[in-house]
Amino acid sequence: MPQLRKDLTSRTWVVIASERGKRPHDFKVVPDQKKGEGNCPFCPGHEGETPPEVLALGRGEITPDIPGWKVRIVPNKFPALSQESVEPSFRDGPLVQRPGIGVHEVLVESPDHNSTFGTHSQEQMEQILGAMISRIKQLRADSRLEYVQLFKNVGRTAGASLEHTHCQLIATPIVPPVVDEELRCAHFYYEQYHSCVWCDLLTKAHENGLVVEASPHFAVICPFASRVPYQMLILPTRHGGEFESISQNELADLAAVLRRTVRKLEVAFNSPPYNLQWHISPLHEPGDYDRYFHWHLELLPRLTIAAGFELGSGIYINPTAPELAAQELREVKIDATTGI
Repeated sequence: MPQLRKDLTSRTWVVIASERGKRPHDFKVVPDQKKGEGNCPFCPGHEGETPPEVLALGRGEITPDIPGWKVRIVPNKFPALSQESVEPSFRDGPLVQRPGIGVHEVLVESPDHNSTFGTHSQEQMEQILGAMISRIKQLRADSRLEYVQLFKNVGRTAGASLEHTHCQLIATPIVPPVVDEELRCAHFYYEQYHSCVWCDLLTKAHENGLVVEASPHFAVICPFASRVPYQMLILPTRHGGEFESISQNELADLAAVLRRTVRKLEVAFNSPPYNLQWHISPLHEPGDYDRYFHWHLELLPRLTIAAGFELGSGIYINPTAPELAAQELREVKIDATTGI
């Protein structure tokens, strides 16, 4: 029978239509047609086709913007926000405007055009995460910025316009509404129960069969109130609000967990489109976030389409119970050593 479940981290409701019980083979995923490396601006040898790099790892040469890199971060050629924005601020009744100040960058994960989060080597994943952390620390020095959103879009359905494996980073002068709501919900929960809502969700996930994997420092769970089929959260077992404060051992463990988690998705659904988002604490906004906020990653496979009811009500219908999704994902066979 259908169930209504509430997500206490966002105050949203979802319908778990468990009688549909959709499994991986029930979702018809048609992989995107690959164009190949031909004219890819992110491939080695094409560095001049991107704006000048802001960070590169793995290259022995000091000279920038030449081949030899392992990970490369460049400004987005068509940025959503810009450090040079001079548009005026104003308010006229319901009309509110602020300058579009910010940073929009692309993290090219690998010189290998066809590599993925599920097939990168352990060393490559560690370098990718290290580059992200380095940029967050650098951007904290800019007092105009309030938040850094890290995300990865895979497949056209998920919003990817280029197929070469990459992530993006957008730093904003405001705390985004979704993040602000998460912070408010987390603070409200902490005031009521004197504990972290994500720590408690992790405990309940272990009790209710919602854990896909548990590693020394992280757990992968299908949330109790999953909005979409096979949604996963990657949660550090050590409570904390700042992603960039993780230790080297935690970083290595996260790299391994990410590789295995994405590879399971690729194997189960024939490399489906998905969105991967980092949820981290704001850069400068005052508040003792470490008491009640718990940074995490959210992986959203794009197996269904939000239609009229979802868009009109904000209530998502999920045809796969998260308990079933976690069980199915636990059973996906990948090579335990390589993650492939």
